[in-house]
Amino acid sequence: MILAWMLMAGGAPADGAQGGGNPLSMLFFFVAIFLIFYLLIIRPQQKRAREHRQMIEGIQRGDRVVTVGGLIGNVDSTKEENGVQIVVLKIAENTKVEVARGNIQQVLVRQR
Repeated sequence: MILAWMLMAGGAPADGAQGGGNPLSMLFFFVAIFLIFYLLIIRPQQKRAREHRQMIEGIQRGDRVVTVGGLIGNVDSTKEENGVQIVVLKIAENTKVEVARGNIQQVLVRQR
């Protein structure tokens, strides 16, 4: 990494010479690092977040879902209280649990 940086900056300074490099090559180096960082980390994370948001918005009654806490159940209904979207899950006979819509991790089976 240091060798690549030195080559981008114009090589190692000669004996007795000042160590200043070309500022444009340094700028190019930082832009290249940011571009690699964006393509490998930021963009895939944004894609996963967008897909998760679409999945959450598409939840309907009858879907089988898994929560972040590991509960698995069928969506019985949805409602909103104080600005929080809530999903009522039926996890067993006569047992319903209210979960914030954002805490649903995965939809196992979609109701058609």
